[in-house]
This record gives sequence, structure tokens and C-alpha cells, in this order.
Amino acid sequence: MTAESLREWLQKRPFQPFIAKTSDGEAYEVRHPEMAFLTRTEIVIGLAERNGIPSRHSTVSLLHVTAIEPIDASAAA
Repeated sequence: MTAESLREWLQKRPFQPFIAKTSDGEAYEVRHPEMAFLTRTEIVIGLAERNGIPSRHSTVSLLHVTAIEPIDASAAA
């Protein structure tokens, strides 16, 4: 996955929550654009969010992000 592709997802307005899937089978939900920070080679994703503040994070190499899938808003409600 390229940084540009992920940046497009993070900058969509209105924001579309998504799942970043990785080569090791992990899946990371990004429900708000503030919960992800993008660098040229990595994405830092806030986890276990409470009141809009993550309690921890995971750093994932962009080389290992294999797919981005939208989270269906109607299914999440």
C-alpha cells in the first residue's frame, strides 16, 4: 500500500471509516481520521479509544498493509 493511497482514505470528506488489513492477518479499524498518523513508510493507528483518546497504538509498515476496506456504517449501528 502506498502512503498516497492511505492519505486519500484519511482525507476523504465525509470521512469513511475503514479497516486496514495486514500481511500477517491483523485488521485495524480506523473510525476517525485523528486515530491514524501517516509517515512515508508507516501508519500509526490509535487503539482502544475512549472519549476520542487512544490508550495504545500500533505501528504498521506500509509494506505490510495489503488491503483497505470500508466499514459499513449501517452494519456498525
